[in-house]
Amino acid sequence: MKEDHDYTRPLRVDVLTLFPAICEGALSESIVKRARAAGKVQIAVHNIRDHAVGKHQVTDDRPYGGGPGMVMIPSPIFSAVEALVAEKRAEAKVILLTPQGKVFNQETAVRYSKEQHLVLVCGHYEGIDHRVAEHLVDEELSIGDFILSNGAIAANVVIDAIVRLVPGVLGCENSPEEESFSHGLLEAPQYTRPADFRGWKVPDVLLSGHHAEIAEWRSQQALERTRRNRPDILLPENHSNA
Repeated sequence: MKEDHDYTRPLRVDVLTLFPAICEGALSESIVKRARAAGKVQIAVHNIRDHAVGKHQVTDDRPYGGGPGMVMIPSPIFSAVEALVAEKRAEAKVILLTPQGKVFNQETAVRYSKEQHLVLVCGHYEGIDHRVAEHLVDEELSIGDFILSNGAIAANVVIDAIVRLVPGVLGCENSPEEESFSHGLLEAPQYTRPADFRGWKVPDVLLSGHHAEIAEWRSQQALERTRRNRPDILLPENHSNA
């Protein structure tokens, strides 16, 4: 956690991608749209190709050593990032979205939500010249053990997870604290009206009005759901920093 975080300043997020439209659609809906309109976050999407030189604005080339696919060349990415952070590099955290990065989780989302400025660099093709990871970015990040066609999709996921943690974005300030992963467990089952749907009834304890009993039930259910669906979360190594 950053001790000097300034909550009076909106979180700024810049996305660098070859496909801005992939981001703009997702970032113009729902909670993120409202957060942007309310001035809680500032999000801008930039086309890496705008920083490519030459008539054809080439952004990729064949990999040295051979192999399939094309690799994004470093110069347009360096130019794009440097143009964004030239004046305030100390405040900017530059993140490369890549399958080779550390896996994104709720803890990382909380940490990023406390930053002043995030720059998300999105890959495409077979990958990005490794000098970007070595000499330009602060962190490499993956959203899971699978391959996407474009890093812009991953950027949308990361931004959505971060923005909802910014103070004042959600209508209920306790919502982030009660969701899955916030306390190292999955969230307990939720029910709403009607109390009896096709013969399937809401658990009696939720209708009892006894808040202590409801809290205990939710705690037990959260633990049981985690054991059943995500036992990996309960492994000792995942709680070493607790």
